[in-house]
Amino acid sequence: MDPHKRSATIEVMTGDETVIGGGRFDTDLAGFAAMRRYVNQIRPDIEDRVWAVEGCNGIGHHIAMRLLAAGEQVIDVPPKMSARARVFSTGQGRKTDATDAHSVALVGTRMSGLRPVVNDEQLAVLRLLVDRRRSLGEDHTRMISQLHALLLELIPGGAKKSLSAAQAKTLLATVRPRDVVGKTRRRVAAELITDLERVYARKKAADKELKELVAATGTSLLDLHGIGPSGAARLLVEVADITRFPNRDHFASWNGTAPIDASSGDNVRHRLSRAGNRQINRTLHIMATVQLRNDTEGRRYYDRRRADGKTPMEAMRALKRRLSNIVYRAMLDDAVRASAAAEVTGPGGQRGSDSDSSATGSQPQHRLFGQATPGPVTPQPRTPLPRVS
Repeated sequence: MDPHKRSATIEVMTGDETVIGGGRFDTDLAGFAAMRRYVNQIRPDIEDRVWAVEGCNGIGHHIAMRLLAAGEQVIDVPPKMSARARVFSTGQGRKTDATDAHSVALVGTRMSGLRPVVNDEQLAVLRLLVDRRRSLGEDHTRMISQLHALLLELIPGGAKKSLSAAQAKTLLATVRPRDVVGKTRRRVAAELITDLERVYARKKAADKELKELVAATGTSLLDLHGIGPSGAARLLVEVADITRFPNRDHFASWNGTAPIDASSGDNVRHRLSRAGNRQINRTLHIMATVQLRNDTEGRRYYDRRRADGKTPMEAMRALKRRLSNIVYRAMLDDAVRASAAAEVTGPGGQRGSDSDSSATGSQPQHRLFGQATPGPVTPQPRTPLPRVS
């Protein structure tokens, strides 16, 4: 499926890549029902079909959730993979909805290790809240920048860099402009301060709610220096199942902290990777920055790399790579504990359980974040979880 907001183009393909159908359908109630009726005519057995949907974390999320609710199996096809399949397929690389659907079908048929989409309510709630918290932070930064620009015009030299709403209000009280422009500038600044106070209160409430929800998952991420409620929630939301990464090197490559080999001949060097999950990369960067500001093991590791002749940027990249390993180890330990707890409480939360855990059904009712989610349709290398005695 190549999904859009109001339409979805599908192609029905067999395991040997024979195209046996396709079409374009609306995403409203009537269109969704017509699409399922069409597929039922070609593949009546719901257990004998899998929907490969492009961008299930983006534009395809809405229709993937509806397919899951209807009892269908859904796997997520990353847009980069379908784009590569389209470039190397016939048709001179033309990009239409039909060719996009064909590329998605090829990736879904050929590639192993594609993630199954799971309707996890706990994960969905965390994603909504952490996205809202990020939006509030962006609003706060934008308002502070606007306020600094206004105060620079009202007060010679402007205000200090770290400025709270209360401090800005105190500064503004000392200003009494006489001209019309000055009075208007002061009024706009006062409105910005009021908005800042409201945003700050919402940020505080969002942080409190996130902290409670993250703590309820039983994760140990909050114990790591430099990771707060927002960072821990972002890791839980984006990673979901840590065991899908065979080792810490795969995890580092996924989050963009693993350097890229750029060697040529006898010249051995590595360069910064700008690929990977940028939100997780940002979380690790904030973690590294916080550790550098304090007397931590991260600070000492950074100083050792600097003593070895690394530049500040190279030492920072090395620190982020090390912190990626630490986060991977913490999340893997959480998965081991959750797996052991599932074995004690019953098969409902155990990996591979046939009773409550499947790609087409609901998740175990008491599953914790970090516990393994159901495996993909095609087997892939995963990190084995040792048994805890």
